[in-house]
Amino acid sequence: MTPFASADHYRILTSMLAPALLMAATGSLLVSANNRLARVVDRLRQVIALWKLDPSENRTELDAQIERHRHRARLVLRACLFLYLSLAAFVGTSLGLALDAVFVSIALWSLPTLLAIVGVLCLLAASVCMGREVSLSVRSFDEEIDLDLSRPHFPIDKPKY
Repeated sequence: MTPFASADHYRILTSMLAPALLMAATGSLLVSANNRLARVVDRLRQVIALWKLDPSENRTELDAQIERHRHRARLVLRACLFLYLSLAAFVGTSLGLALDAVFVSIALWSLPTLLAIVGVLCLLAASVCMGREVSLSVRSFDEEIDLDLSRPHFPIDKPKY
């Protein structure tokens, strides 16, 4: 092996490092999005349980909460889809860079660059979806607090010892 061939391997591995870092970041965002989805689903199940027990006068408020949580779940699912697409694009970028360096006779032209751009655009779309979901979450939380504070509360009797 000549010193130039060794340097070429380092160049190839170095060029594959940026997509690998983006894959790691995307994986971290996927874990966060999946945790958020689990929390939304848990909250939706709680509201549905209340809906089944609550008298009809509060059903409209609970219906609105259920619809908001369903919308939140759809936003997080959409974000997950974009994150998975982003991950696939970054894997394709890394493979494209390696194939382009190893098989010089195959002209991949700008395929790795295009895949990287697709990956970054998918990250942007996922971020927008998650931002909308967080905004909806805060709005939903505020409305639930307002609803809870508007209901009459009865003092709880302390147990007598």
